[in-house]
Amino acid sequence: MSLHIYNTLSRRKEPFVPLEEGKVRMYVCGPTVYADAHIGHAMSAIVFDMVHRYLEYLGYQVIYATNFTDVDDKIIQRAQATGQDPFELANHYAEKYLQHLQDLNVLPADIYPRVTQEIDYIIQVVRKLIEKGYAYVVEGDVYFRVSRDPDYGKLSHRRLDEALAGTRVETDERKEHPADFALWKASKPGEPAWESPWGPGRPGWHIECSVMCLHYLGETLDIHGGGNDLIFPHHENEIAQSESLTGKPLARYWMHHGMLQLAGEKMSKSLGNLITVEEYLARHTPDALRVLIFSGHYRKPVGYSEETIQAAERSVARLRSALRPATGTTTVGERVDLLREATEEARARFLEAMDDDFNTSTALAALFDLTRAINGARDAGVAGPFFTAAQHTLQELAGILGLTLEEGQAIQAASVEVAPFVELLVEVRSELRRQRQFGLADRIRDRLGELGVVLEDTPQGTVWRFEGAT
Repeated sequence: MSLHIYNTLSRRKEPFVPLEEGKVRMYVCGPTVYADAHIGHAMSAIVFDMVHRYLEYLGYQVIYATNFTDVDDKIIQRAQATGQDPFELANHYAEKYLQHLQDLNVLPADIYPRVTQEIDYIIQVVRKLIEKGYAYVVEGDVYFRVSRDPDYGKLSHRRLDEALAGTRVETDERKEHPADFALWKASKPGEPAWESPWGPGRPGWHIECSVMCLHYLGETLDIHGGGNDLIFPHHENEIAQSESLTGKPLARYWMHHGMLQLAGEKMSKSLGNLITVEEYLARHTPDALRVLIFSGHYRKPVGYSEETIQAAERSVARLRSALRPATGTTTVGERVDLLREATEEARARFLEAMDDDFNTSTALAALFDLTRAINGARDAGVAGPFFTAAQHTLQELAGILGLTLEEGQAIQAASVEVAPFVELLVEVRSELRRQRQFGLADRIRDRLGELGVVLEDTPQGTVWRFEGAT
């Protein structure tokens, strides 16, 4: 089976055939950088990191772009509230987000365009849309004329008269149609602005991504992705303005992932029900978040809770257990043959699942079956090249999902979880030492050592580090 991808545009799985053989152009909508990124942002990055990795595994050259919206109403409002420069504020959170991606083991994109660096290109595109009759100017604002696009609504499968249903659109009597959307916004006092043929202003949200796609990846992409909350109006409006400009499809395949949910609601800054990436990484491993996300299908919602993430941590520990070294000496025989067959079957099942619209839940199941086979073989005394090959296969396939299975991840998370308790025991031990109760003090040190906590007495006091259980 070759790779098939569910296309939101057609609402069916389609064989993946890129425009240019051996090359994939992929664009994913990135964050608006006005506050700390949360794990909902991380989910989007992780899902498309998995897509990126698998496409490269299949031998494609992937040209991957994901943007930063670094000028926006929310950025301006946050900057005004805090007294910061809006560009400095946006840059701070963009750079912090890039560090979070590295911490989450997300492969870097080839291009990270920012809106503020694309203003000249945006103005050129808006001017062309006006010349073609697809846009009009009203008092320094420029709006896209949706009535000129007969295909408007084809992604979300809404007719124009249904386009406003369930959405909040500000009433503006200056617009020809309520669904017309801003390509360029006239500046207001105290806001960042750039000179344009229509007066000072800044871009509307939707035109940004259209221009960055065109500028860096061409008139037609292979894959355009994002969360399913972007289908309407953002991606619908991208299609309208891009295809009106070029007369060509904006993307061959539209991919949308489900939302990360906390207590049954979409995680978002506006709702205030979020866990930042920084907060997450202080308590849990990057691998666990991937296992949680990939235990379901990327198009479905993911329920996040302390219980589900702890279960994911245990699942990661199971996978990691298969990488412990062999203890026996058996290199031939029935158990070795069974391990070799299990390894071949796991690889085949994994790849078949990934070819089926990135069915990561079934792919993970194949990894757990291989883990069970490896651990069973170790217990039976199996060692040698087939045992090593099985472990390498597990690491290789897990790597396609972005899993590192590194012991250091678990140690770091565990050290954060137990830190308050260790600090308390260190204080108790220090007090016992002051009271010359060295026997009890040594007992605390030894018991902590058995748990992987190493104490070091220095002239400045006792320091500790977590090195894993012995």
